[in-house]
Amino acid sequence: MERQLTTAPHGHILTNANVWSPDGEWIVYDIRSDAAGSVFDGTRVERVHVPTGRVEVLYESQRGACCGVASYSPVDDRVAFILGPEDPTPDWEYGPHHRQGVIVDAANPGVALNLDARDLTPPFTGGALRGGTHVHIFSGDGAWISFTYDDHVLTTREPTGQGDLNQRNVGVAVPLGGVSVPRSHPRNHDGAFYSTLVTRTVRQPRPGSDEIAKAYEDAWVGVAGYQRANGSHQERALAFLGDAIGENGKPLTELFIVDLPPLHGIRKAGDGPLQGTPTLRPQPPLAVVQRRLTFTAERKYPGIQGVRHWPRSSPDGSQIACLMRDDNGVVQLWLVSPNGGSPRQLTRDPWDVASAFTWNRDGSAIAYVADGSVMVADAATGESRRLTPPPDAAQAPRPEAVVFSPDGRQVTFVRQVPAADESVWNQLHVADVT
Repeated sequence: MERQLTTAPHGHILTNANVWSPDGEWIVYDIRSDAAGSVFDGTRVERVHVPTGRVEVLYESQRGACCGVASYSPVDDRVAFILGPEDPTPDWEYGPHHRQGVIVDAANPGVALNLDARDLTPPFTGGALRGGTHVHIFSGDGAWISFTYDDHVLTTREPTGQGDLNQRNVGVAVPLGGVSVPRSHPRNHDGAFYSTLVTRTVRQPRPGSDEIAKAYEDAWVGVAGYQRANGSHQERALAFLGDAIGENGKPLTELFIVDLPPLHGIRKAGDGPLQGTPTLRPQPPLAVVQRRLTFTAERKYPGIQGVRHWPRSSPDGSQIACLMRDDNGVVQLWLVSPNGGSPRQLTRDPWDVASAFTWNRDGSAIAYVADGSVMVADAATGESRRLTPPPDAAQAPRPEAVVFSPDGRQVTFVRQVPAADESVWNQLHVADVT
């Protein structure tokens, strides 16, 4: 059975994962002014009570700022999301390198805690960043938060042949105490977490190498990490997409993983300063290990392909799901071990997987959109079934998110729904899985 949860005349948008409260009672989302929800201009993060449809405002931005892309902690009532610049100016408007992460506790709505610190003036501060963060996702224990990052300092410098370019990377914010920065720039601010980048990109990847120009669409591997091939346990890791260059010189997106050190290892510098320099982005800590998981250049349809999506790990960390085309050109779900090896094709349907996707709690199923319906695939056999009938194309579930509830009995997603005045708005829905 399917049920519509929201009815207000504005766009409702879900983040690709972690939108349910730990008890399964609430779903968090942001609002946007356009019917499609494609313009990031909302000023409220809200949550809806699933049993009753009651809506609560968790945060309303002020002074010209926008906010959104909200996600729940899996263990408590904290919600993380993007906050754009307050009092924006022509030289500091909303953009990838000007946003930040904040956290609001649902028990204390309206009070935002800065997640990542920002320091824009050299010498930079360790544990602070020099730009903007995006899509903040809690780890399985709720202790760490991952994000993607764009660097303001490198964006504004002359793109000479020396130093780093601003290329998207992946970072983590960890509970090592707050970070205070000098007030040497009007956009500097303190943060409650210690933040660092954990991926490595280069200006021009060598064709056929494992070097990448962009790291993005990250996801935690396992609720509590994964088992290495030698039987030891990797406590924390992130899967992500990386843009490489094939031997033929053409761009190629592959699946990568980065193994992370224990908590206090985050502060140990590797071969470059954690805080970066005016010509160098913040560098990964010493014990971070970045590896390529897929090698698809020789396939008929090489690379990770399909709708925008985030790799998504099974709860036990043994398999990472991503999208690739089969030899017929159809976008299917594929599974990859965090230890590497050949990807295994899961779904074998005649239609493309058309959305981001999530696993259920016990790792037995994956939910997604295909052929105009919300679908669930058996994670062992790949057999798929519809949870919702195929509607008119205009009301098909949107591609951004199909998210299992914590107990695995429901999924939430967004449809465009006509209103009484003939306008059309994105509205939250839930469908029963059993």
